Amino acid sequence: MTLCVALSICALLVVPGNFPGLSGDARVTLAVFALATCAWIGTPIDDTYIALGAGLALTATGVISSDTLFGTLGDETVWLLICAFVLAAAVARSGLSGRAAAFLVSGARTVRQLTHLTTAALVVTAFAVPATSGRAALALPVFLALAKVLADRRRLVVMLALLFPTVILLSAVATLIGAGAHLITVSVLWEATGERIGFTQWLLLGLPLAVASSHLAAEAVLLTTTRRADREGPVHITLDQLQEHSQQPVTGPWEPAETRCALLLATVVALWCSEPLHQVPPAVVALIGAVVAASPALGTVRLKDALRTVPWALLLFMAATMAMGVALADSGAAKWLVSGLPLDLSPWVFLTVVVVVSTAAHLVLQSRSARSSVLVPLVVAAAVGAGVNPVAAALASTAAAGFCHTLPASAKPVTLFAEIPGTPTYTPRDLLRLSAVLAPLTAALVLLFAVTLWPLLGVPVR
Repeated sequence: MTLCVALSICALLVVPGNFPGLSGDARVTLAVFALATCAWIGTPIDDTYIALGAGLALTATGVISSDTLFGTLGDETVWLLICAFVLAAAVARSGLSGRAAAFLVSGARTVRQLTHLTTAALVVTAFAVPATSGRAALALPVFLALAKVLADRRRLVVMLALLFPTVILLSAVATLIGAGAHLITVSVLWEATGERIGFTQWLLLGLPLAVASSHLAAEAVLLTTTRRADREGPVHITLDQLQEHSQQPVTGPWEPAETRCALLLATVVALWCSEPLHQVPPAVVALIGAVVAASPALGTVRLKDALRTVPWALLLFMAATMAMGVALADSGAAKWLVSGLPLDLSPWVFLTVVVVVSTAAHLVLQSRSARSSVLVPLVVAAAVGAGVNPVAAALASTAAAGFCHTLPASAKPVTLFAEIPGTPTYTPRDLLRLSAVLAPLTAALVLLFAVTLWPLLGVPVR
């Protein structure tokens, strides 16, 4: 069915008499775009394979040059992500993340404190580990240790199982490296408007939203998955209890490797945040950090081992979808697609539509990066036509797309924590109950930030 729809669209685009205002390059771009989107939605073919095929088709037909296609792999945001994964591998190898998380949650004395301390720890991981799937893999051992300590309180274990992926997904907006979709958004904005959002600006705009949405979601998870009796009982988790169920040390003095890794990570994050002062690009800072993290004398991981953790398929996917975004913008296809929409809307109504569509898009496109590659070029083009700041619209769309909790297959972190042998976890019904509450809350929060706080931080609505 999906393939038939795509082929029908392509046939309409190929007929010369149809759509007289559409150039040849725009027709080809829209045909490739339709085929790729329908393949992402309705086929089991790997997303990266589809994206590469689309990029190749656009290059072979002359819509974009080979330099544009291959040049996206050399983009500094791609290098930022590669080096960030090397740093994340060093953090994981040192055991620093487990020790820090254990220190935080051991201070909890009530269920609500445990929930919000866990949330705070997960938000911080957005600075150390790129991409939500990487953070989920790093956090899983911590959850398993907590699950064993709380084995006699099943509902709390289920609550934590749902809390971990929920916060990981919503807090990704805190940093530029939080999700591959962010890098696609930055690339589309650069190509379409000439505006580049740096690490520091993204942090300034995204971190407050990440903190607010994560703690709001924590309350939603707590209230939808536990009863009052579950929440009233005291909690007492000690470091010794966590150590019994953890393979890495969480007690005792720090190892030299942990100290070096903590200092390196703190330095890299500080340099990222102070980019306007020293003018060193974040990708260069990340590369320096990666070289130090893998160095024989000071590092905690070998470079070849760290490079094995880099999701090369994700990077290829990002590069190909960046090329698709360039084709949509340069060929005029994106502008033509939105030309027939009613754009005489007030800015807040326009942003409301963008946020609602982006929030619901995970029901159709499960890949967050694919959603951004489809939505952001169209949102940017529509924003220009509606007189809305395209940066504000693109950021709102990307932030809203961070909600993807409705089904176990909606996001990799949700899938990972839904299937844990020997540990009680949530059911699809738990997800639906949470989504019914959390979807409108997070959408409203994104819209509130877009029209109130972000204008104060340099991103006006108009």
